[in-house]
Amino acid sequence: MSEANSQSSFDVRGAVDLAALNRPKSPPPGEPGGAPSAGGYVVDVTDETFAQVVQDSTTYPVIVLLWIPTDQANAQVGADLGALADEYAGRFLLARVDAEAYPQVVAAFQVQGVPTVVAVLGGQPVPLFQGGAPVEQMRDVIDQVLAAAEANGVTGRAPLAGEAAATAEVAEPVEEPLPPLHQEAYDAIERGDLDAAEAAYVTATRQDPKDDMARAGLAQVHLMQRTAGADLAAVRTAAADAPSDVDAQLAVADMDLLGGKVEDAFGRLLDLLPGADADTKESVRVRLLEYFEVVGTTDPRVGKARQRLAVSLY
Repeated sequence: MSEANSQSSFDVRGAVDLAALNRPKSPPPGEPGGAPSAGGYVVDVTDETFAQVVQDSTTYPVIVLLWIPTDQANAQVGADLGALADEYAGRFLLARVDAEAYPQVVAAFQVQGVPTVVAVLGGQPVPLFQGGAPVEQMRDVIDQVLAAAEANGVTGRAPLAGEAAATAEVAEPVEEPLPPLHQEAYDAIERGDLDAAEAAYVTATRQDPKDDMARAGLAQVHLMQRTAGADLAAVRTAAADAPSDVDAQLAVADMDLLGGKVEDAFGRLLDLLPGADADTKESVRVRLLEYFEVVGTTDPRVGKARQRLAVSLY
């Protein structure tokens, strides 16, 4: 996993389709029939607190719910995740983002709609699922996130509401500075200069080929570059019209990954491999290896896709 910064390292150029605005309404959180209010191990994120939540993900896992609280389907997801946050008692923090009130925070995740659930580990986003899901499936996904967090040394426990402020009064945490090239890349992303960010990460990987965080950052920048200004509908139409066009399938897979549809992105590219020529196999292999870095090499979906890739290639 890549390290966190006190400011979000996510790209903030995406737009979110708030289609849920047209669905049946639910009472606001805390009112009868609505999702629970924030409290316990559940916080509501604002523009001002977003960076701190990202920073906190270097200490304990954070599950982010991007939602519209007064939409019935969204409210149900919020209620189920809130119950799981209480059940896990601090093993993760549930951070809820009101998509209507804080569209800039939602845009940082480049999701295509709400509700969407994303994990943040070590300052880096890991797309989980979009829409609703049974509680047991949510629990399975959270268990996978916790296993990945432990593998990456993110093993702290989230504080109960009120505990964080009390702890801060005792001792103000000292933020560890990023390596110079990583800081240079983050700064470039913040100002929208993806070419400069790419150059910084390339230099970092040349200086230290074992710099996993630089490789992950470089893969994320490449995804941002390829999808900058892309029209989702046009990309999907082109792929549907030309199912054997490798470039068209690579483009729509990029959009799938960007929208959190990790398994769709993996599956689309892996389906191109049977019977493909050497050039196609190499293009798919290189793109999938970048996807693995973006999602996180410890993600269970990456392990399954890697196995299938190996079988298809050899």
